[in-house]
Amino acid sequence: MTSRMLRPVRVFMASAIVALVVTALAGCSFEPEENIWEISGPVFGTTYHISVVLPEDESRLQQLAEGIEGELEAVDASMSTWRADSELSVLNRTEDQSQWISLSEPLFEVLKRSKEISELTGGAFDVTVGPVVNLWGFGPEARPETVPSDERLAKALSETGYEHLELRALTPGLRAQVRQYIDLSAIAKGYGVDAVARYLDSEGVGAYLVEIGGEVRVKGRKPGGDAWRLAIEEPTSGARQVNRVIALDGKAMATSGDYRNYYESEGRRYSHTIDPSTGQPISHNLASVTVIAEDCMTADALATGFNVMGFERARALAVRENIPAYFIVRAKDGFETHQTPAFSSFVTQ
Repeated sequence: MTSRMLRPVRVFMASAIVALVVTALAGCSFEPEENIWEISGPVFGTTYHISVVLPEDESRLQQLAEGIEGELEAVDASMSTWRADSELSVLNRTEDQSQWISLSEPLFEVLKRSKEISELTGGAFDVTVGPVVNLWGFGPEARPETVPSDERLAKALSETGYEHLELRALTPGLRAQVRQYIDLSAIAKGYGVDAVARYLDSEGVGAYLVEIGGEVRVKGRKPGGDAWRLAIEEPTSGARQVNRVIALDGKAMATSGDYRNYYESEGRRYSHTIDPSTGQPISHNLASVTVIAEDCMTADALATGFNVMGFERARALAVRENIPAYFIVRAKDGFETHQTPAFSSFVTQ
């Protein structure tokens, strides 16, 4: 599924959502000398870059690379809608979902967190909106030649709703009285980041940065004691520019925006982010939102939910719940930025 590269690095990683600058700094007084090593490759239709702080040890790095690949393959095999043989694809093809369907622990964990965030955001985040996403051409199906009709959208919407999902914790399972098609693309990437971070923890790696398609989780510090610094992009579709730089340790970060993944039809731009309440691509003035959380699947899902809600509603919820969030809003003369009080302590410039 993936290919790997191992090297001591001075790396600039620019993803669709965030740019990360990682500098390998080694203190001359430490034995053995530690460097930042990168393990990278393709996954989930995007790329991953994992930086670990370790002494040079080729066999150790190779072991970590193989373990990371195993973790990512397991997530893909469980949660991909692009693989016909994935656990999720099999579930989505099940005709009768009114009976309990057994779930693996990882899939149950992601669905449970998804439902919690759906409830928190009043349905702005909803993993059952997949049929509508597919109609607009942002799922595994081909892009439509024409914009979906109101009738087709209404029918697809009538078959969605996170409230139809019932989860069973004792022996992990799911059932739905109304058959559902579940799409975890707005949370599974974040879960993949968390899975890799847990693996690195289990292997005794004390400092790392895990990034998959712009979703990030970090722990510890770089050689020399500096924090991991991450840059939030200016939400423009042209040249990439830094809007804000933050420092993290033991946290995760995710950004959602409409400035990369979209298409145009008959002079109108259609964002890949769909509002589950209307079935329409979002069209408000919130260009991007960045969320910091303890784990990446939470940051990933909240960023999507906030992006659907729009600036005013999302900021109110983030302030009320003490969630670190950073909003970039389109204005007449460019962009305005807003951050919640909980976000302020992470900003370095």
